[in-house]
Amino acid sequence: MAHNEHVIYTANAHVTGGRAAGHGRTSDGALEVDLRAPLERGGEGGGTNPEQLFAIGYAACFESALATAARRRRIDVADVAIDASVSLIPTESRGYALAVTLAVTLPSIEDAVDAVELVRAAHQICPYSNATRGNIDVVLTANGRAVEPAESAAAGR
Repeated sequence: MAHNEHVIYTANAHVTGGRAAGHGRTSDGALEVDLRAPLERGGEGGGTNPEQLFAIGYAACFESALATAARRRRIDVADVAIDASVSLIPTESRGYALAVTLAVTLPSIEDAVDAVELVRAAHQICPYSNATRGNIDVVLTANGRAVEPAESAAAGR
């Protein structure tokens, strides 16, 4: 566990059998899943996989970060939807990496620049974004428009 005196919450889970024929359960029993390799990877299907769980977790966390960013700007974004894609990619060193795309839809934000700025702000707040920054490729869109990382956006000004 991280050595931080201000831990807000810790989730605990137990997994046996791995991704191909495993089972996972949270300590409180709220989530219990069979783990299976997807059909696309030659698996039998019939369960979920780590990439699907990561996609749901990241999208849910990002939506909460969007709500925080919107609240700080006094904007209502109750109608947010996020489509998350998590890709498993082989590396040259015979390992694996992940890549993420979060397509954020903000129907109540009509101004494209405002939507992009809000998503960019959420990306700075979200714990998943902070954990993955510099480790995996994350592509963000806001209402169909690309969201450049804060570093790239600042360099272009």
